[in-house]
Amino acid sequence: MIMNNLEPAKSLHEQIKEALVNEWDPIGVKGVPGALNEYDGYIPKIYEMLIQRKTKQDIFKYLWWVETEHMGLVGNKQSTEKFTDRLLEIWATTKK
Repeated sequence: MIMNNLEPAKSLHEQIKEALVNEWDPIGVKGVPGALNEYDGYIPKIYEMLIQRKTKQDIFKYLWWVETEHMGLVGNKQSTEKFTDRLLEIWATTKK
């Protein structure tokens, strides 16, 4: 059986998407029918940052910008830092 070279990338994209909706979810779309793609636009940038091995601080800054500037929310630094750790954990387990 020949493994599809895109499978690891697809898997990482799906894990990021699931984490964005179920763990990050700054605007509260979890469980809202038809809103599960609300954060899809952020997946490519997060994916790129992970595969380029950007620092935790770089990833945090991007997420913080999304929350506070792009979405216009107050934000929760502690929560965003925790989610940044979660993304790095997803990346670490994907590489194995």
